[in-house]
Amino acid sequence: MSFRLPEFYLSYPARLNPNLQRAREHTKQWARRMEMIDVPQQGKEIWTEADLDRDDYALLCAYTHPDCDGDELDLVTDWYVWVFYFDDHFVELYKRDPDLTAAREHLDRLRAFMPVEGEITEEPTNPVEAGLADLWRRTVPSMSVDWRRRFAESTKALLDESLWELHNISEGRLSNPIEYIEMRRKVGGAPWSANLVEHAVGMEVPAELAGTRPLKVLRDTFSDAVHLRNDLFSYEREVTDEGELSNGVLVFERFLGIDTQEAAEIVNDLLTSRMHQFEHTAVTEIPRLLEEHGVDPAGRFAVLGYAKGLQDWQSGGHEWHMASGRYPEGGGSTAVLGGPTGLGTAGAYIAKSLASTAPQRFRSFNHVPYQPVGPVRRPQLEVPFELRLCSHLDVAREHAVDWSREMGMFTEVQPVWDEAAVRFNDLPLCAAGLDPDASLEELDLASHWLVWGTYGDDLYPQRYGHARDITGAKAQNQRLKQIMTDSGEPGIVPVNMMERGLADLWRRTTAPMNARERASLRDAVEVMIDSWVWELDNQALNHIPDPVDYVEMRRATFGSDMTISLARFSHGDVVPPELYETRAVQNLENSAIDCATLLNDVFSYRKEIEFEGEVHNAVLVVQNFLDCDQDRAFEIVHELFNARMEQFRHVIDVELPALYEERQVSPEAQKALNEHAEELQDWLAGILNWHEQVARYRDEELRHNAPLSGIRSLYAPSTPWDPVLG
Repeated sequence: MSFRLPEFYLSYPARLNPNLQRAREHTKQWARRMEMIDVPQQGKEIWTEADLDRDDYALLCAYTHPDCDGDELDLVTDWYVWVFYFDDHFVELYKRDPDLTAAREHLDRLRAFMPVEGEITEEPTNPVEAGLADLWRRTVPSMSVDWRRRFAESTKALLDESLWELHNISEGRLSNPIEYIEMRRKVGGAPWSANLVEHAVGMEVPAELAGTRPLKVLRDTFSDAVHLRNDLFSYEREVTDEGELSNGVLVFERFLGIDTQEAAEIVNDLLTSRMHQFEHTAVTEIPRLLEEHGVDPAGRFAVLGYAKGLQDWQSGGHEWHMASGRYPEGGGSTAVLGGPTGLGTAGAYIAKSLASTAPQRFRSFNHVPYQPVGPVRRPQLEVPFELRLCSHLDVAREHAVDWSREMGMFTEVQPVWDEAAVRFNDLPLCAAGLDPDASLEELDLASHWLVWGTYGDDLYPQRYGHARDITGAKAQNQRLKQIMTDSGEPGIVPVNMMERGLADLWRRTTAPMNARERASLRDAVEVMIDSWVWELDNQALNHIPDPVDYVEMRRATFGSDMTISLARFSHGDVVPPELYETRAVQNLENSAIDCATLLNDVFSYRKEIEFEGEVHNAVLVVQNFLDCDQDRAFEIVHELFNARMEQFRHVIDVELPALYEERQVSPEAQKALNEHAEELQDWLAGILNWHEQVARYRDEELRHNAPLSGIRSLYAPSTPWDPVLG
């Protein structure tokens, strides 16, 4: 079905590189030399010279990299010619008549042409290999090993995840929105483009900053916006002509049961939201990151140049989509945007764009906290796995109270929980469902981790959130990080419950671990406690998060990485670490985690929104993004939960067996991964049971602002909390 292109958000004018014509001439000669033009592959025509002229990739690069010199523009343009040729070559040879085996062999060979160090030793056998080998030799000598590694990884992801699209086409399977956004980043290649931006601007992001949240958010929001824009323009080409299922418009059309035009508007709203998030991060998080890391002037200039390069790419990419013949008539739309077009009218369009998208931006900062929302009609969430409870539960309950007392929870200067609260929240019940086969010692350890994490989740908003004391929260986090040493003994003297509890848990948990496992657990705990500060930041700004950012950060705030890491360690070294990074295992874990977080948000909605004044809840995020009522938001969250549960089961039934066959996984590792999947089933059943059984989220407790439920908004400290002095 045709649709009219929505009104895009553009906040920055596109500019054109003066070396455009030179790049056009150079890249045509290069493509011909690589035999990409007028040379059939396996009897199938991929490109003619007319195809290359029509698509005009030199125009794309001249728009997206307006400031680089002629040599750099030639190189970057050749890269884009290669990546689009790869895509069309893959479609013709492996997608139209799906051939998974041949596709895998083709992709596996490409790895040989991207050595992070050393020379290429393989001989190219087709234009894709020849082009990659030539570009790799011309690109990497001027860049650091860190950049080469990142660029190689993003290129491999772009290539490998083409199989995800092919699997979906072969199965006739349409992804859910969360899965789609995650996988489209890799398939669409925008993270790869972001790495090329560093090369084009001639500055590398400092290696110590590349993995931080602000830089990841810049890259991911850039990527999502690029891909969603492309989906709008390419809908007709991909869905109608190529039989493609990986298109955001189609995903939302089917998931929400709406027509194509409405789905296109929602995709555009998400695109706008991602660009707003990019700007929010650049303005609020990047400057603070540079200060906290004490980055020197050269490093600051590189980060800001990188951000500007990504911004140039967004504006230039839009102009190219409007002008390129690759997407005739605006991607199959019946009409394009009204009003004047072209570079000379950019200012007028930007002003109109800012005005038209202002309500969406303002809505994210104008939430009125503590609004009455209940009683809430919760949807029935189905977890189709048997609940089993550990036989040591009753003993573990008493041990959890004893441990909390030993850690000083009940004698804190400003107590958050008392003994009754520990019993009321009943975290051993949750642990008993998560690991029903645990020994008493194992159940105690799991229970104490849950007590510590849930206590912290309540403590941070009460102690630091109401006082807007972000500095105090960061100081506390820094001390917690100093607790987790390789020796197992804390690097500082613990002075409060959070520190004493973590010191004890760290010592008990890491004693039998190797260095890799300790590092993994340390990273998981740090991600969780840092995500609590992210929540405090949003709370201070009264900012309802962007939906994609929320889903991804919610995994961290829930402590999922920590609990998943602990589950992995139980299998020792039977499973090679690289298997945990595969698409199948990542999908297995992330879909389970999202089910758990969405479940928690449904149960905790009234507690968080009406009684705690929170902005972090999936139901509220959906309400805000779609500007819909509460009942509709609950329906959509319920549908997302069901979709992620369906994906979880699909991974177990289809993706894991395929992984075993493709990677020739040993029987021992297969057994361990199957047990890991079963543990996640126990995990989900135990989490649902805990939410249904405890009174923490029940209306009768909430109406009385029950102190045992962890609600302390009336008793929040009015002065900043010092983690040492109290």
